[in-house]
Amino acid sequence: MFRRQSIMMRQCLLTVWACLAAMGGASLMSGCVLFTTLPEASNLSARLSAMPVTDLPLEKEVVIHWDDHQIPFIEAQTDRDLAFTLGMIHAHLRQGQLETLRRIAAGRLSEIAGPFATDIDHTLRILDIGRATKAAAAAMPAETRQWLQAFVDGLNHYQAQQKALPLEFDVYNIERTPWTVEELLATQRVAAADVTWLTWVQMLQLQGRPDFPELWRKVAEAGGRTALSFPGETALRLDHLLGGMGKTGSNSIALSARRTTTGAPMMINDPHVGVMLPNLWLLAGYKSPSYHAVGIMIPGIPAIVLGRNPKIAWGGTNMHAASSDLYDVSEVPADRLTKRTEHLGVRWWFDEDVVVRESPLGPILTDSPLLEWGERPPLALRWVGHQPSDELSALLKMNQATTFEEFRQAFSTFAVSGQNFLYADVDGNIGQVLAARLPVREKGIPQNIARDPSFEWNGFRDATTLPIAYNPDDGFIASANNEPAAADIPIGYFFSTSDRVERLADLVNKQDRFDLEAAKAIQQDVYLASSVALRDAYIALIDGAKLDLSPSKAQQTVVNQMREWGGHYRRDERGPVAFELFHAAFLRRFYEARLGDEDAAGTFIALSNIRQILLKDLEGADVATLHPLLAGALDDAGDKIGEFATWGSMHKMRLQHPLAEVPLIGSKFMFKEYGVSGSSDTVRKTAHQPTNEVHATRYGSNARHISDLSDPDANYFVLLGGQDGWFESSTFLDQAELFERGDYVQIPLRVQTVRQKFGRRMVLRPPAGDIN
Repeated sequence: MFRRQSIMMRQCLLTVWACLAAMGGASLMSGCVLFTTLPEASNLSARLSAMPVTDLPLEKEVVIHWDDHQIPFIEAQTDRDLAFTLGMIHAHLRQGQLETLRRIAAGRLSEIAGPFATDIDHTLRILDIGRATKAAAAAMPAETRQWLQAFVDGLNHYQAQQKALPLEFDVYNIERTPWTVEELLATQRVAAADVTWLTWVQMLQLQGRPDFPELWRKVAEAGGRTALSFPGETALRLDHLLGGMGKTGSNSIALSARRTTTGAPMMINDPHVGVMLPNLWLLAGYKSPSYHAVGIMIPGIPAIVLGRNPKIAWGGTNMHAASSDLYDVSEVPADRLTKRTEHLGVRWWFDEDVVVRESPLGPILTDSPLLEWGERPPLALRWVGHQPSDELSALLKMNQATTFEEFRQAFSTFAVSGQNFLYADVDGNIGQVLAARLPVREKGIPQNIARDPSFEWNGFRDATTLPIAYNPDDGFIASANNEPAAADIPIGYFFSTSDRVERLADLVNKQDRFDLEAAKAIQQDVYLASSVALRDAYIALIDGAKLDLSPSKAQQTVVNQMREWGGHYRRDERGPVAFELFHAAFLRRFYEARLGDEDAAGTFIALSNIRQILLKDLEGADVATLHPLLAGALDDAGDKIGEFATWGSMHKMRLQHPLAEVPLIGSKFMFKEYGVSGSSDTVRKTAHQPTNEVHATRYGSNARHISDLSDPDANYFVLLGGQDGWFESSTFLDQAELFERGDYVQIPLRVQTVRQKFGRRMVLRPPAGDIN
């Protein structure tokens, strides 16, 4: 369940609904879920009428301009009023989503999902994601604390004034409860979960096998062997240069002025998170005395995380940072381990107490009932995120930055989850900053999944001392969760494959200058080089085996379609079907033969870098032993090839709320399904496991952003889904078609342009006589 950043949230959400399903019809009826109906359809005017507009605890009048997609642009005369209004807007658009996040962060899913969620809650209590939030809140600068408190006040005011609550309140059987600053910080920490945990949890299932050291070596080597976004030595030289000047799953590209047709830099962002409704992003713009920006926000975080201000634009990808270590604490004296009892409230059943153990290094992760660890040595988790840090101040300073040095310094307090932040400015400069707090430890691949307790962290590096890039010679910087730079400490251990970053570089290098349409085309690209490499290896092996394909027309069809395929995962092509059917069958047969266990093979082939591992394993494989595996995989693929006319008939985009997983009522929460282009490591990412069945992507591209810095108003965004989390709202799903067509919504930065283009003007007023 420890999935990357917002995937972890998605998996927890899905598990909630799986638990509800497991309760059966009687439990659903007891929660009134069985008879839940969607609210009546509401147009934009009806939805906006739910916003309180009078007698608000504001210092001055605030104006919100809304466009037809319910995207707001806020004009506030004070910073405090801007933060308060953002809180109201986040509650208005995503209150149900925030309530789910609140319970994930606190390990309180059993309160809404019943006894089948107690193991999840126990694990969340062990992880204690919000451990550092009280200390972090106490240490915040006064200005940031006041901003965050005003945002919380806005959330609470909207909730208190609501006449109708989101459907989630009925399904969860919960009451409105005021938010606190600490609760909100804890929900923000959910998004900071370490990507490394995903690989650990998969590999821990294989620990204890005699061949585990060899399997671990393969995974560690594949995870750490990717293309760099920029070479470390160049970045380190630029530290001196900048001193003389005085002063973060996803794709991101910064193009320099000489690489665009307008003569100004361009920022191109394509964040990847779990696919669900409502989307995990929000679009907004705002202006106050200290802030003026447009872009993408995360529900519950009062700052734009991808976007632009009048001087700079920014983007980012997850760094897959080395922010955690596992430790074998079997030799730690018993008197150095502590225990605490946590109380779980359980819906439809008796409440339960669970025990959480702590070591001096961190919580005993393997006490999680989800891991079924048994008598093996206990492992403790040490995570940078368990220490106080201040990501919000960093994001707010980034929103205000006007130079690269200000941009870099903004991230001095940023710790988790590590991000590669890209930069571009109106003066023509581009750059990249590593925003993270990384432990100083020896370089190299860890020899085992768990460290010895004597292994130390010797201090930390932050964005001000980690490598940077600034105005590289080739005029662009691309980032795609790959290793960002060479450094003298580990930046990360398990990066994404090089497929996307190398494809981005290839696409940029094929064209001298980019305009808006060329930038859009990059985000639609679905070529996958590693699949082509595997296809070529498979064809060479099949040809070399001299298999007799004449008796089977279906087998010959598979081989022919693979051979003719150009490597693009377009939904109207047949080649991807043939390749994926053969690949899924061969992968399963190959690793079942190697590992001698079906379950172990299933775990191993689910690893994200399995293609790279397989290519390496094929190099040293005994060709004679491969012949029956190749023949069997062709049989399997031939049996299925007639079921799918195109890749889109097999590979689906399914836009649904997590409630769609619940039997009996789920169909009403599945809103749209269609064949989709892309694959797990294409630029347009639509991730999937190796399979020979119809399947839906659960993770990938679900928002896009392009800003051309030649024009403050040339900012284009789109969400996979829509702005609104309110079921049956006209803006719940209205951007999905735009997203699939490759269209965007313009969000201007100039206030005068906003006033012209955003057709609905809403004035928020303080009580009469209270206007300063």
